[in-house]
Order: sequence, then C-alpha cells, then structure tokens
Amino acid sequence: MKYNHQAIWKVYPNANLRIEDGVGILNKDTGEEFVIDQALVDAAAAELATEAAATQYQRDRQPEYPSLATFADAYYWAQKGDNTKMDEYVAACDAVKAKYPKPE
Repeated sequence: MKYNHQAIWKVYPNANLRIEDGVGILNKDTGEEFVIDQALVDAAAAELATEAAATQYQRDRQPEYPSLATFADAYYWAQKGDNTKMDEYVAACDAVKAKYPKPE
C-alpha cells in the first residue's frame, strides 16, 4: 500500500498516521484503527496532482514578482503625481504573467 499523506487526509480528514511496526491509520476522533480504501486514496492523489498542475503557474510566478516594498514605493510616488515607478511595477508584473501564463 502506498501512503500519500495528503491524499489520505483528503479522503479521510480525521485520519491520523501512527508509525508502530509499520504504519497504522487511526481515526483522530475515536482513536480506532480503520482500513483505508486504496482506490479512493489513489483517486484523491490524482486529483491533488491535477490541482497542483493547474496552479503551477502561480508558484512559478510568485518568486519573480516585484516585492511589496517596490509596490509601496511606486504607490507613494503615484500619490505624489509621478506614475513612473507604478508603470514600471505594472510592466514587471505583466512580464511575469506573460512568462508564466495562466492555463486556459
């Protein structure tokens, strides 16, 4: 049996993994062991993988976006009437979005 902790918790939100001579699955509420349905866990794992693939662009974009400090500085100057830094900030964000497009 494969143990994908995230998939197990998706199918069995009250699951608690306990290691004792292997892995025992316990119900957090009752403390009783129960048998997991591997087909359900495998389906949940596939669903989690699909969700992760669909949102990978978000994780790719995040480290390349300009910082919030850069935004704050651009916002300050925009409030003073100089939009140069805000235009640069927006252009940098647009470049990251173009580099890692959102899947359709």
